[in-house]
Amino acid sequence: MITEEPLEKVGSIKVKLGLLVGATVVVAALFATIGARAGMPLWLTLPVTVAAALLVTQWLARGMTAPLREMTHAASRMASGDYGQRVSTASTDEVGQLSRAFNAMASDLADADHQRRQLIATVSHELRTPLTAQRALLENLVDGVVQPDDAALRGALTQSERLSDLVGDLLDLSRIDAGVLPLRLEEVAVADVLRRAVAEAELGSRNVHHVCRVFPEALRVTADPARLAQLVANLLDNAARHSPPGGEIQVVATALEDEQWSLEVLDEGPGIPAEKAATVLSRFGTGDDSGGGTGLGLAIASWVCELHGGSIHVVPTPAGGHGARLRAVLPRHTRSHARAASAPPPQPTTEVTMTATPAPPPAQPQPTPGAAVAAQSPSTPAAHPAVLPFTDQLFGKFWPESGFGPQPALLLGALGLGLLASITLPDRRIGLAAGLVALLAALIILKPASQKRSPWTIACVAVGVGLTAMTVLRATEWIAILSVMLAALLLAATVTHARSFVSIPLSAMSWVLAGLRGLPLLGRTLTATSRMPLLWPVLRTAAIAALGLVLFGGLFASGDAIFGSWAQSLIPDLRWDSIIARIFVFVFVAGVALAGAYLALNPPRIADLDVPRGAPVRHRWEWLVPLGVVIALFALFLIAQATAMWGGHEYLRETTGLTYAEYVHQGFGQLTTATFLTLVVVGIATRKAAQESGSDRLWLRGTLLTLCVLTLAVVASALYRMSLYQEAYGYTVMRVFVDGFELWLGLLIVLMMVAIVRLKGTWLPRAALLSGALFFLGFGLMNPDGWVASRNIERFHETGKLDTFYLAGLGVDSTPAKIAGLDEKQAACVVTWNMEKSRDRDDDLLSWNFGRARAFDAAESKDLTVDSSFCSQFGDGFVPTGSGSEVFD
Repeated sequence: MITEEPLEKVGSIKVKLGLLVGATVVVAALFATIGARAGMPLWLTLPVTVAAALLVTQWLARGMTAPLREMTHAASRMASGDYGQRVSTASTDEVGQLSRAFNAMASDLADADHQRRQLIATVSHELRTPLTAQRALLENLVDGVVQPDDAALRGALTQSERLSDLVGDLLDLSRIDAGVLPLRLEEVAVADVLRRAVAEAELGSRNVHHVCRVFPEALRVTADPARLAQLVANLLDNAARHSPPGGEIQVVATALEDEQWSLEVLDEGPGIPAEKAATVLSRFGTGDDSGGGTGLGLAIASWVCELHGGSIHVVPTPAGGHGARLRAVLPRHTRSHARAASAPPPQPTTEVTMTATPAPPPAQPQPTPGAAVAAQSPSTPAAHPAVLPFTDQLFGKFWPESGFGPQPALLLGALGLGLLASITLPDRRIGLAAGLVALLAALIILKPASQKRSPWTIACVAVGVGLTAMTVLRATEWIAILSVMLAALLLAATVTHARSFVSIPLSAMSWVLAGLRGLPLLGRTLTATSRMPLLWPVLRTAAIAALGLVLFGGLFASGDAIFGSWAQSLIPDLRWDSIIARIFVFVFVAGVALAGAYLALNPPRIADLDVPRGAPVRHRWEWLVPLGVVIALFALFLIAQATAMWGGHEYLRETTGLTYAEYVHQGFGQLTTATFLTLVVVGIATRKAAQESGSDRLWLRGTLLTLCVLTLAVVASALYRMSLYQEAYGYTVMRVFVDGFELWLGLLIVLMMVAIVRLKGTWLPRAALLSGALFFLGFGLMNPDGWVASRNIERFHETGKLDTFYLAGLGVDSTPAKIAGLDEKQAACVVTWNMEKSRDRDDDLLSWNFGRARAFDAAESKDLTVDSSFCSQFGDGFVPTGSGSEVFD
C-alpha cells in the first residue's frame, strides 16, 4: 500500500527541499518567538524548538526518500538473483521518475533472467536429444548391431544438422547481443533474394513446396542482403517446421505506400492462436511444443526487421482455422541510422491483445534443472547488504540498532509523564511534584534497561534517589537542579555501562543524541500504534474534548464571575502564557523521557571507549625527566609555603607587600587547577611509561607516588588558605562548595595512589563519579545555606562583624539558623525579606518542600516585626561582601 506523503503533488525535488527547509525555519522561529514572549527560559525553549522543527521535518520528508531506500533494498535483492522486487511510489518528482524507470529495468532484468533460465533448459534439451541419438547409433555401430549403411549414416547426419542449426542460432544471437553486426546497405532485387532463400530451403530434408510471388516483379529495396536473406531463411525454416508433409509455403513480397514493402510467409500448419501470438517472436518463444526448435529463429528475424527500421508481427489464426501467417513491414530505403546495431532486440509488438492495463510484474521464475548450474556459478554476484538508514550512517558502529520492534508502552509512558509534568510543574516551585516527576522518569528509563543488580548499579540508583530527594529536602533551586542533573549523569552511566573517563561524559551526551538516534524507532512505534483500533480514536476524542473545554470554558469563565470562580477552583490557570508554558513542559519532559528510554533500550557501544594508549616511550628518561621537573616544582612550592608560615606577617609584608589574608586569597584557584592537572599528568605517565620489567614498574610507582604525596600537601595548603580567608572575610556558600570540591580532588589523589600501587585503575573512573555524587549529596544534606548562616552568626558574636546584605540574601533553608542564632529584632532584619519572597505564592501539597516548611514553622514561632531604625543600625558600617568585595580589619 502506498501512503500519501505531504508533498506528493509537488513535481520537483528541489521545490520539495525548499518547502521543507522553509517550513522548518518558520516553525523553529515561531516556537522560539512564542517561548520568548511567554517568558520561557532558554534551556526549556531551545530543546522544544529543536524537537518541533525535527517533527515538522520528519512529517514533511515522509516518503521523499522512501523510494530511494526501497531501490537500495531492491538492488541488493536483485544482486542475489531476486528480480521480483518493485518500488512503490506515487510521487511525480525526479525520485518518482527514477522509481518507475527502476521498475521497468527490474521487469526487463526479470524477463532476461527468465529467458536465460529457459535458454539453459531449452539448449540442454535440444542438445541432449541429437547427442543421445548419435551416441546410441555409434554404440550400435561399434558393437556391430547396426551396419554402416546409407540409412544409418543419414540418421547420424540428420542429428548433426540439428546440432549445427542450434549452434548457428546461438552464434547469431550472441553476435546480436554483442552488437557486432552492422548494416551493409546496398540496392537489392527482392525477387532474387527470395528465390535464393527458397532454393536453399528446398535443399533441406523437409517435404514441403514453396510458392514465391513479388508485386511488382521488379521490386528493388535498399537493405543489407545478408541480413535480409537471414530474415527470409528463418521465416521459411519456421514455416517448414510446422507445415505438414507435402504442404505449401507461400512467400509474398508486396510494395506498399509510404515507401514501405511487406514480406508475408504463410504455411498450412496448425497456426498460431491469439494467446500465443505475443510470445512466438520473443527469445525462446515457441508457438507449440511439437515443432521443435529453440525459439531463437523468429527472435533473430524480429531483430533484423527492427535493425532495418521495420517490424514483424503475427496475424493470429482465427478460431477453427489453420495456417500461420507472419508479416514483416520494412522501409524500401533503409538508412544506416535506422537502429544502432549495439542495441539488443526488444520484445516484438503484435496485433493482438492491445489493452491499456499494464502487465503485472513477472513472478519469480521457478528454477529449472538446467538453471541450477547458473545459479551455482562462481560468477553469480553475492547478496549485498542494504544501505543503512541515515541515523545508522551518522552514528556508525558505535550505536547500531538491534532491530527491536515498536515500543508503544514506552511511548505512552513518556507521553503520560509529560502530561503529568505539564499539569503539576508550571506555576509551582521545586517541591514534591518535581521530585515525583524525576523519579517517574527514572522508572520509565530503567524499565527497558537490561541491567543486572551489580553493586555498581545498586549504588548508582541509591545515590541517584538521594540526589533526586534534594528537590523535596532543599528549597535552594540551584542545589536541586544540580542534584537532578548529577542523578541523570549517574543514570546515563548506568544504562550505557560507561567505565572510563571518556565514556562517562559521552554517556551524558548520548542522552541528548538519543533524541535523534531514536527517531526511526519513534516512527515505527507511531505507525504500529496507528493500527490499534481504539487508541487513536480515544486520543482524538480526548484532544477534541480538551479543545472544546479550553475554548468554551475560557469564554464562559471570562464572561461570568460565578462560572469563573468555579472554573478556577477546578482547573489550572489557562492564561495564554500558562498554556504555552504547559505545552513546552509537556514536550520537554516527554522528550527527555523518550530519549532516556531509548538510551536504556539501545545503549551506544561506548562502555570501554577511552583515549588510545599508544606505544610507550623507548627510554625511561623520556618520561622520567618531565615528571621530575613537575615534582621539583611542587617541592619548591611547598618550601615557599613553609617559609611564609614560619616567617610570619612581617616577612610576608616585606617580601610581597601583602597582608596574610590577601596572600592566602591570591592563589586558591591556581592551587585547585594544579591539583586537577596532577591527575592528568599521572594518567599520561601511566600510559606512556614502559611497564614490562620490574625496575620500570618500581620507578613508575616511586615517582608517581611522590608526586601524589606532594599534591596532597598542596591540597592541604589550599584548604588551609581558604580557612584563613573565610575567617578573615566570612563564609559564603560558594567558598564552602569550593572547599568540598578541593576535598573531592584530594580523595581522587588518594584513589589514584591506590591505582598506582596496583598498576590497575579500570575501577577509578566509576569511583570518581560515584564519590563526586556522594560529595554533592553530602553538600546538599549539610544544608549549605544554613551552615554558612550559622558560621557567620558565630563569627558575628565573636568579632561583631556581619555582612547583613549577604546574610539576608541566603536561601530559605537558612531561615532556621538565622532565627536560632539572632534575637527577634536582628532576625527580622535578615529573614523577612526572604520570607516575603517565599510567600508570594501559596503552596499546595505538590509544592511542599521540607526546607520551606521548616523555614515557615521557624518564622511563625517568632515575632519578626521589622524595626527600620534598628535594621539601619544593625550591621551599619559593613560593606556587603556577597558580590566578592573584601572586608578585613
